Amino acid sequence: MTVNDEALAIAQAVRREGGRALIVGGWVRDRLLGHDESKDIDIEVFGVDAARLRALLEARGRVEAVGESFQVYKCGDIDVSLPRRESKSGRGHRGFIVAGDPAMGFDEAARRRDFTINAISFDPLTGEYIDPFDGRADLERRLLRVVDPGTFADDSLRVLRAVQFAARFALTLDDETRAICRAIPLDDLPAERVWGEFEKLLFAPSPSIGLALALDLGIVERLWPELHALVGCPQEPAWHPEGDVWVHTLQVVDQARTRVDDLPRPQRLAIMLGAVCHDLGKPATTAFSDGRIRSIDHEAQGVAPATAFLDRLNVHSFDGYDVRAQVLGLTEQHLKPGMWFKAPTPVGDGAFRRLAQKVDLELLARLAKSDCLGRAPGVFSADAMDWFLERARALGVQHAPPAPMLLGRHLLDLGVKPGPRMGELLKAVYEQQLDGSVASMDDAVAAARRLVEQA
Repeated sequence: MTVNDEALAIAQAVRREGGRALIVGGWVRDRLLGHDESKDIDIEVFGVDAARLRALLEARGRVEAVGESFQVYKCGDIDVSLPRRESKSGRGHRGFIVAGDPAMGFDEAARRRDFTINAISFDPLTGEYIDPFDGRADLERRLLRVVDPGTFADDSLRVLRAVQFAARFALTLDDETRAICRAIPLDDLPAERVWGEFEKLLFAPSPSIGLALALDLGIVERLWPELHALVGCPQEPAWHPEGDVWVHTLQVVDQARTRVDDLPRPQRLAIMLGAVCHDLGKPATTAFSDGRIRSIDHEAQGVAPATAFLDRLNVHSFDGYDVRAQVLGLTEQHLKPGMWFKAPTPVGDGAFRRLAQKVDLELLARLAKSDCLGRAPGVFSADAMDWFLERARALGVQHAPPAPMLLGRHLLDLGVKPGPRMGELLKAVYEQQLDGSVASMDDAVAAARRLVEQA
């Protein structure tokens, strides 16, 4: 990644004031990894006090100041701040007293960072890296290591950050970091902060790395008991020789991750959360019966634990799209594509139209395919999911059920007065439309007329 012109201009303005501006945080880490991930740039300014810093930034354009005793100056996509001192004043991520200190040294400023890979600074004017805690070597070794064992536990969110970093960058925790993370209480974390890290985990190249680490660190047991119940829940050995429902879930999550990049963010979230939740009904329904391990009706029974899990993350709508409803629909219906493909009698078009009232059928096909491929090779064919999606697309219901042809104004023209009866007639004609016996507006009006005359 190259440094943008505005960041360079800020660094030059700071140098003219006798200070030094360093790029810090994720942009530096991603640059060293060769990733083009960080769109935003964080600049830390040394040797220039807050008033002078703000003045030189405002000379370049609009500046938005955030914070109280410690200020961050937002200049478009660039955040500029002074190095800061932090002292713990209470529980939680807000329990800190923070103050900017332009006289602070580079090493001391880097010490407040969570992991060594995030404690590397870059001088955009000289190209020099300042790396007092050997973060570049840790990146090469793919090692995640705390900067300061004495203060790391001050912010419990860092445990979740360890998990998503491990998944995003294929990192392994060193023994000391692992032990520290296991010992940190997590009961002070608000749902929105947990969700912020969990979402990053879901979109890592291999989310299973982070989920497996979360289990090892005790995060799953402490924060997501619905997921922890999958650990040790048996699966049919022929389907999952590798292990339990937890292992299968990790496989499905990784499969789902390969099928979402072309979707908008809300739909991506729905599929990824659906992959996490799809088998949450198995612990309550799994039993040994007729010589086999069975989980009868687990898909319907999974709605309640999926709801509880989504509640813990405070997942509802994103950008106006009801992600929560889709995840619950995916959980309850995830077996439908395979079942319908193997049905002894062909499944009618009406069944597809009605199912589209409950869940996005394209998302369902993608999740079901991930579920299929997250089993032992050759157990199930993914052809069922391709057939299912082709049928849904042919009917035009891959994303939503058909819009009702008959509306209230059409019934008014037939002399039907507003009231409960009108609603009953609209519903009855729409059911015929779903069945396929009403295929045009003329059909809809004729069906309504017949119903009115029969009354």
